[in-house]
Amino acid sequence: MQLNQCSRCGAFFVSENHVCPNCEIKDQKDMAKLKTYLTESDNPISLEEISCNTGISIKNLDRFLATDDFQPLSKKISLTDKGNISISL
Repeated sequence: MQLNQCSRCGAFFVSENHVCPNCEIKDQKDMAKLKTYLTESDNPISLEEISCNTGISIKNLDRFLATDDFQPLSKKISLTDKGNISISL
């Protein structure tokens, strides 16, 4: 095991994970909320809109969207020139 810094809160911890044990549950809840939001949304939306509507920070949205968990949904997400995303359903 190695000393890591939590991607979410910045705390140091010993584990192979990217987030500390305190933030792991928060990440799971936010990821579930994001998956629900993306599957139910039928309009192109920006990261700012997703953040505003879900309460998930843009920093965490970027982390979540880069994970394998969102590969099935990534087909619906495309980056625009302005760095926003749009979803095609």
